[in-house]
Amino acid sequence: MTTKYHVYLTKENRQELESLIRSGESSARTQTRARILLLTDENQKKKKRTEEIASVLLCSLPTITAIRRKFVEGGLEKALYDKARPGATPKITGEVEAQLTLLACSAPPEGRSRWTLQLLADKLIELKLVDSISDVAVMKRLKKMNLSLGS
Repeated sequence: MTTKYHVYLTKENRQELESLIRSGESSARTQTRARILLLTDENQKKKKRTEEIASVLLCSLPTITAIRRKFVEGGLEKALYDKARPGATPKITGEVEAQLTLLACSAPPEGRSRWTLQLLADKLIELKLVDSISDVAVMKRLKKMNLSLGS
């Protein structure tokens, strides 16, 4: 059995959503969500079915249901905007980057003519600056710092 979420917008909410759409400054996703809420408002005289709204706005039925649910459970802000996604913390911080620069510019280890990406990655782990790191991550960081092992 599915739960149906009924959207009842106040006059202030309706005005806010209409101005958000008219201004055109918000993202397309936010504007689509605002349109979903406006079209699913139970207070309006000409209610549309969910299938009609999906075809008009070119979105799926689960999207409309999710936006309704977010509005009912969390309010207008939660329905319109996603929560922040911070992502993983970077392995190479400023201190590690400074050590990497010093290593890349220093003399290579005994028996080697130059530093390789794998040697640098292994040395960072050996110095316990990072728990683990790939040679690709080292390459990307060196590229960002405009350092080249070939020169």
